[in-house]
Amino acid sequence: MATSFKALKLTDRVYWVGAIDWGLRNFHGYETSRGTSYNAYLVMGEKPALIDTVKGDFYDEMMSRIATVMNPADIRYVVSNHAEMDHSGGIPRFLKEFAPEKVFASTQGQLALDAHFGIGDRITAVKTDDRLELGGATLRFIETRMLHWPDSMFAYFEEDGVLFSNDAFGMHLASSERFTDELDPWIIRQECAKYYANILLHLSPIVQKLLEKLPSLNLDVKLIASDHGPIWRRDFDQILRWYGEWAGRKATNRAVVIYDTMWKSTAKMASAVGDGLVDGGAAVELMPLSGVHRSDVVTRLLDAGALLVGSPTMNNQIYPTVADVMNYLKGLKPKGLVGAAFGSFGWSGEAVSHLDGLMQEMGVELVQPGLRCKYVPDGAALAACHELGRSVAARLRQLIDPSTP
Repeated sequence: MATSFKALKLTDRVYWVGAIDWGLRNFHGYETSRGTSYNAYLVMGEKPALIDTVKGDFYDEMMSRIATVMNPADIRYVVSNHAEMDHSGGIPRFLKEFAPEKVFASTQGQLALDAHFGIGDRITAVKTDDRLELGGATLRFIETRMLHWPDSMFAYFEEDGVLFSNDAFGMHLASSERFTDELDPWIIRQECAKYYANILLHLSPIVQKLLEKLPSLNLDVKLIASDHGPIWRRDFDQILRWYGEWAGRKATNRAVVIYDTMWKSTAKMASAVGDGLVDGGAAVELMPLSGVHRSDVVTRLLDAGALLVGSPTMNNQIYPTVADVMNYLKGLKPKGLVGAAFGSFGWSGEAVSHLDGLMQEMGVELVQPGLRCKYVPDGAALAACHELGRSVAARLRQLIDPSTP
């Protein structure tokens, strides 16, 4: 087996043996502009264990790294913390080529792996606080259901303090550096935020419960080894604090205005709305969907308190790019937002009323019914847009400080 890819030693008994996907730019509709990694790990007890695998296309890279540490045939156990195929894709081939003694997954993981690959009868199901003795090394399992699949779990290497956290605390980021502290802190925060917004936002109540539970688990964590991106070997309180902030979704004095336009009329309205927001004291970001990806929109909403949406009417419906983003946002369920809809139309103008209904379904508090303008907005229409922005900014201030008149 070729060994051009090398394992990286993380502790005396833990190695990173994953793969780097430099070219990935789309992950389930989420724009991964910096690629990603698929992290797999070896734990070197008397009975070595492989923690997760990689996407199937990267199997040979993983095996090349493993071969620089040990003979893959000597791996006794495989642990699947998460059955999604970017982490489990290498399992069927590994089982065929090397026949480890056992494969471990949660109960739901056993079902998912069987549904994917027809290998359920080869899986041993584990639950929270079950332990796997490797001979001088102990893995403790902690179920983390719906973070972000029903099967998700952590594996904690007790003696070395390594928390294998599957997708939690990770990010889509391809890099030659394996640790977060080796990279620009701004990039780490940006990619963690984008990952949380696009993968975990709708699961925030479950994230909050996990954060509340963590102290009672008595984990002496020295490394957080997630399944995507670089590894945390310090500043654990930082990533936990970020997750707490994002899960809590407290209103901030920031507004995001998303829109698209056919003949610049809705764009003119968006500019006037933005000016009104600024005049009302809010920080504002205008995001024209002709050049902004849906995954960046939801990332900006992580620390925003207001969402305003502009759309022309096309074939009696919301403009396609706006409808796409709104459908995506609806699934991710951002909480605690105020906002309003607006848009230009030529004939019938249903888009704005459709947006009103959709935003109400999402739980956005509408400051007023959507604002419509026929064809090109004149001075009066732009003044109304400006006032709409001011009204949203005023309501946002009240949410942040209820004593505001």
